[in-house]
Amino acid sequence: MPAYYLEALTITLGLILLLAEAFVPTKNKAWVGITAALGLAVILGLIGISIGPEAKRAAAWAQWPLWNFYQFDTLARFYKIFALVCTLFVVLMSVDYRQILARFTDPSGSENGTGEYYALPVFACAGMMFLASAKDLAGAFVSLELVTITFYILVAYMRRNPGSLEAGVKYLILGALSTGFLVYGIAWIYGATGTLCLTEISNCKLQISDPTPLLFGMALVMVGLGFKIGAVPMQVWIPDVYQGAPTPTTAFLSVGSKAAGFILLIRFVGALLGDFSLSSPVQGPLLSLLLVLACATLLFGNLAAIPQTHFKRLLAYSSIAHAGFLLLALAAGKAESADSLGSAKVVSFYLATYLIMTLGVFFVLAQVRIHRDGEAIADFNGLGKTNPVLALALTVLLAALAGVPLTAGFLGKFFVFSLAIEAHLWVGVGIAFLAAAAGFYYYFNVVRAMWWTSPGNLAPVTLPIISKSCIALLTIATLVFGIWPQPLVALLNH
Repeated sequence: MPAYYLEALTITLGLILLLAEAFVPTKNKAWVGITAALGLAVILGLIGISIGPEAKRAAAWAQWPLWNFYQFDTLARFYKIFALVCTLFVVLMSVDYRQILARFTDPSGSENGTGEYYALPVFACAGMMFLASAKDLAGAFVSLELVTITFYILVAYMRRNPGSLEAGVKYLILGALSTGFLVYGIAWIYGATGTLCLTEISNCKLQISDPTPLLFGMALVMVGLGFKIGAVPMQVWIPDVYQGAPTPTTAFLSVGSKAAGFILLIRFVGALLGDFSLSSPVQGPLLSLLLVLACATLLFGNLAAIPQTHFKRLLAYSSIAHAGFLLLALAAGKAESADSLGSAKVVSFYLATYLIMTLGVFFVLAQVRIHRDGEAIADFNGLGKTNPVLALALTVLLAALAGVPLTAGFLGKFFVFSLAIEAHLWVGVGIAFLAAAAGFYYYFNVVRAMWWTSPGNLAPVTLPIISKSCIALLTIATLVFGIWPQPLVALLNH
């Protein structure tokens, strides 16, 4: 099956869901989310039989001009799987979160205004999938804006909640500003190289006598992408938006939006460095910029997370901190080799483990929000007494985010530290070590609240079957991939 069918099917699924929700009058809208999850699961299964033009050059479709703008290499396949898995879990989380959505979308508290919420992530997923296969900056920009515009709606979806509306306005204004930087930077790169194709940019940069225009365009693009990934100093929107948005949207922003930004950053940096072969006149300034951004992001994210008492804001600063680790891996600028992972694949591996851990934490947070009507760390007090199994799962997931050995989070950080040490980025290694130590402190504040603080609410936290299954699956995966990461590595080397 031609690979572009995957995006076509995803867009079609989103349109069908919107039409079905509009013309099938039902009081309960959970069926829209269940249908979306089933459709995404089917598309995920089709990736195994999807091929690019290289696999079947004689076919008529392999000769189409489409392939000048679309690629289906190892990274594209990996990030399509990533986008589908992330969206699938977010949609399932939304199904169990629908009573909160209903409370803040319809005056009567009915589910009449929640149906579109399950379809919108499908369109964002299609944008992430297109972005993973983009071969030129114009296509990448359009794909990224499809993702971003969808998030504008999702963030402000709870229109009867002032916090959600405030978050939507902040995200819209700062997102539009970052888009301006991104477009302007792309224009400068086109002026310096005469092309928007990433492959041709990789070739043209070696023939440029004066790299100043290219460096200026590169800096502007980095500002725009810094907003998408949450890097300092473009991170100012994250705490307020994460706190005000619906919890499934926050989970999607934390994982899906970050991955979208990083796949484009990997493609962009790879083009400027010659696929990380470091044979570029912009090598020094680009790697230095990445290292400075990584160090600033690590320091700010981790230090700002320490005093937080609101769990969502803590996860927001944690998200910034993890972006710092990912930038440090890119700053190492290592090319792929037969015996070790390069920068691009280490970032991809880290993101895959981050997806598993973070979505598991947000599933727990969503249930605490439903049962205890709060998202502060104090709302987790005594969870170990009222639901010890759920508290144990959250303890494992938070330990993995902190980087405790024998968890998937430890391996992600281990690969990043290995790259940084190999590249002799000693300042980055030192700051990353301090950042990791700070992470242990603020993550285990939540663990202390669950196990050693008396519960303020003795009502049991009972989980619906969907959330219970997803939390169990994600927790087990966190432990399994911490001991046996070969499936993820094999997928990256496919």
